[in-house]
Amino acid sequence: MTVNLKNGIDKLLFGMKQKDVELFYGKPSKQFNDEDGNVICLYNQQKWSLTFYEDEAFRLGYIICSHPDATILDKKIIGRNIEVVKNELPFKSWTKEDFDTTENHFNESNWLILQSEYDDVIRVEIGAIINDKDEFDWKF
Repeated sequence: MTVNLKNGIDKLLFGMKQKDVELFYGKPSKQFNDEDGNVICLYNQQKWSLTFYEDEAFRLGYIICSHPDATILDKKIIGRNIEVVKNELPFKSWTKEDFDTTENHFNESNWLILQSEYDDVIRVEIGAIINDKDEFDWKF
C-alpha cells in the first residue's frame, strides 16, 4: 500500500469526491461529520480515515493510515522504529510535537506526519499540499 506523498495513497488522489473513492473501495465502514462540518470516512479493511473538506466542496484533503503494509518510497513504515524510519527517508526537516503517549514527527514540505508511540510508528498522516497561491493543489 503505497503512500504517494503530495498525491494520496494507493488509488486515492487528493481532490477526489466521496463517490470517486467509493468506485474503488465501496462504501465506508463508518462515516461521520467532525465539528467543522467535514465528512470523515473510515475504511476498516484499509485502516484509513479519509477527510473530505466541507469548505472545499467535500474534496478528499487528508488521509490517516495505520495499515501494516503502508510504504513511503518503498520503505515499510508502520511498526518500525521512528528514528530508523526518519533516517531512511530523504527528508531532513522534521518538527516533533509531544502528546501524552504519542509523538508527531512532521515534515512540512510533504505535509507528512509520522505518529509514534513507544518509539514505533503507529500511523501515517498526509494532507493535500497548498500551493503558492494559498490554494489546494488538487491531484484529481
